[in-house]
Amino acid sequence: MPFTRSADPAPEPGLLADLFAADRRYWGYLPHSATTLGVRPAVYAAWRQLNGAIKAGMPARRYKVATLAAAVELRSSYCSLAHGKVLAAEHLTEDQVVAIAAGDLEPLRAAGLGDDEIFDVILATAARCFFSTALDASGTQADAAFNDLPDRLRDALTVGRPRAMASR
Repeated sequence: MPFTRSADPAPEPGLLADLFAADRRYWGYLPHSATTLGVRPAVYAAWRQLNGAIKAGMPARRYKVATLAAAVELRSSYCSLAHGKVLAAEHLTEDQVVAIAAGDLEPLRAAGLGDDEIFDVILATAARCFFSTALDASGTQADAAFNDLPDRLRDALTVGRPRAMASR
């Protein structure tokens, strides 16, 4: 049974309300990951700060590729769907995203990445381990918004245990 946040999704003004508002602006809805981490607003805020610092060290495309590859290896459908959706919409073709989800990546050095860039990828991967593990262990379901993805892309990005892709 998935972890279910008992608090109202429209919390009192303060840190959690600010975090939820930022998520609604970015995603266009309140993702399940927000309500899961919202149980501990200070942890959620710290996660956002850490993740933002890691993302700031590399181009958005590289961050999303590293994140998708890590999520696939961790078998996190939630994170694979979220980052694969962004990659397909903003950075790569659907075929390229499906290839990444299949594990078809060249070694980083062969792709021309230097030591600092490889370390950026390592940081993004390590951060994804934390986030994906927290979502998976709590049973947080993939958001209904992922139902809009093309079937081939959604199937390639659903890499973990089957999850209902519906809102709570």
